[in-house]
This record gives sequence, structure tokens and C-alpha cells, in this order.
Amino acid sequence: MSENMKVYEQVRAVPPEALKAINGGRLKGMSDINPMWRIKMLTEMFGMCGIGWKTEITDRRLEHGSGDEVVCFVDILLYVKVDGEWSAPIPGMGGSSFVTMERNGLYTSDECFKMAYTDAISVACKSLGFAADVYFAKDRTKYSDQEDKAPQSPQGSQNNYANQPNHNTQMQPQDPSSAPASPNRNSVLSEVASGAQLGMIGRLKNEKKISDDDYRELLVAKFNLSSSKELSKKQASEFIKYLQDAV
Repeated sequence: MSENMKVYEQVRAVPPEALKAINGGRLKGMSDINPMWRIKMLTEMFGMCGIGWKTEITDRRLEHGSGDEVVCFVDILLYVKVDGEWSAPIPGMGGSSFVTMERNGLYTSDECFKMAYTDAISVACKSLGFAADVYFAKDRTKYSDQEDKAPQSPQGSQNNYANQPNHNTQMQPQDPSSAPASPNRNSVLSEVASGAQLGMIGRLKNEKKISDDDYRELLVAKFNLSSSKELSKKQASEFIKYLQDAV
């Protein structure tokens, strides 16, 4: 193994405990990756945060969407220390919804910048080879025009991530026939998904090249709903994060 590939080879595989696979339809092979796995591996490879690796937020901005709705973006630079010297900056960008129009008025999310920051770390880590087997072998990013490839089981550390609280891995697809019954529809849909949320879901659907049939299948599997227009605000936020992390 060459020195240049040393880090890549050690972070390319995601352990099963940190990887949740989607097993149905054209989405087969796409996965959710627990973000704490990246933090652990950065620490394992380079040292604790602030000493062996660090991030620098270079920009946090709000951009207006439709009407009064606002989207936030976070740009970061990731640095890692090798042989006592800091690396050149590794860029990453993430984004999320900040202000969305709900049925009862504008809703402001206090989680958007944290979600955008997590996304930005994920993007920067890709340049070091993090989860390369997932991205490369399954080839399911928005930059690829290829069709489905056979899924490959990732190999790696057996550390247990299953019990760590994380919104990225709590909601997983399941067989529609075994999906739980919907909760009271009136309470769940008391705040329906906003136009901005539905627009972002549609954009992610196109970027991930999800067919209409598989999209409906996923809605049924995750929420027991037949249309994204039936999503509540909370469900739409979960769905957006789920699609952002799917690879």
C-alpha cells in the first residue's frame, strides 16, 4: 500500500453498525451513514478535535427562496495534522432550510445550521476517502448516470453505533406490508409540509435519480403515505435529511 493511499484505505469502508442500507426498488444500494462514524475516524486517524483535526467555518449565509422562505448554507475548511504539520484546507459545503412557510405562518428551524454543518463535514471527508466504498462501489451520487449496481456489504470496525442517538439513522425503510398504521391523521398533519420543503424534496429526488415508483414506495415504507403532499412539517424535515444522506 502506497503512502498516498494510507488514509484512504483505512477510512474507505463503513462498519455495518454505522451504515443503514435501503433494500427496496431502484433505491437498493443507497445508504444512510451515521455522522458520528466520521468524527470517530477523524479522531482515530489524526487525534482529538482541535489537536489532530479541526474545522474552520468560512461562511454561514442565508439565501431567500420562494416568498418569505429562507435557506441556510455553511461553508467549512477541514484541516488534519500529519507528522506534526497541518494539511492544506479541505473544503466542504452543506445546506438546510431555515425559514419555511407553514399553514399557520412562518416556521424558523433552530437545527438548520447544525444540519448544514454536519453535511459540510461529510462533503469534506469525501476528499480523504471516507466511505469511498459506499460512494464508489454503489455509484449512486447525483454525478453518475449509471444504473443500479449490485450492493456490497461494507467491512470495517465492529464498534457499536446502534445505540447512539442520531436523526440520520432512526428512520429506515421497511417492507410496506409491515409498515405500522399511521397515527391520528389530524394531529400528524396539523402542520403540513411547506412549499419550500416540498420543493427541496423534489430537487433531491431528481438529484438522486429516484424513479416515481420507487419514490412512492419509499413514502409508503417510511411514513405509510402515498404522496409527499400528505407529509407534516416534521416528517418533511426528516425526509429531506434522509434524502440528503442517502448515497
